Amino acid sequence: MILREYDRKDLPKMIEIWNEVVEEGIAFPQEEPLDIESGYAFFSSQSYCGVAEDDGKVKGLYILHPNNEGRCGHICNASYAVGSSLRGMHVGEQLVKDSMENAKRIGFKVIQFNAVVESNIHARHLYERLGFTQLGTIPGGFRMKDGSYETICPYYHLL
Repeated sequence: MILREYDRKDLPKMIEIWNEVVEEGIAFPQEEPLDIESGYAFFSSQSYCGVAEDDGKVKGLYILHPNNEGRCGHICNASYAVGSSLRGMHVGEQLVKDSMENAKRIGFKVIQFNAVVESNIHARHLYERLGFTQLGTIPGGFRMKDGSYETICPYYHLL
C-alpha cells in the first residue's frame, strides 16, 4: 500500500469511495453526493488530500483542513473514507497515521474530530489505540440517514 498526495487522475475513484460513505449516512455529515465538478472543487479546496493506493488503484482517502480560523487555525480536522470491500484491512489506520504526519508537516499543532458517531466503534477504537483523547459526548449531535439522532464523540490528538 502506497500513501501519497492525491492527483487529479484519482478523482473518479475518490469520488466513488467518498459517495459510498455519504450514501451510507452513518458517518459523514454531508448528504449530497459529489460529481466530478463538485468533487474537484471539494478536494482541491482542502489543505491536503491523501490516498491509499494498492496495485495502482485508490482504495481509500483522507482530507485535512483547518478546523477553525485565526487563533484556532492551528487545529486541523480530517475525514477518512475507505472502500467497503477493504474495511477491516487496516487501510484506515494507515490513512490516520499518514494524515497526522502530513498535518504536522503542514504546520498544524492539533488534529480534532468533531463528529465521530458513537456507534462507529471501529473508528473510535482506532482513534483510541492511536492515542486520541475523547472530549466528551454530544447527545443527538448526528442525524442518521434514517432520521434518528445519535450521540457524537469529539476526539483530539496533539501533533
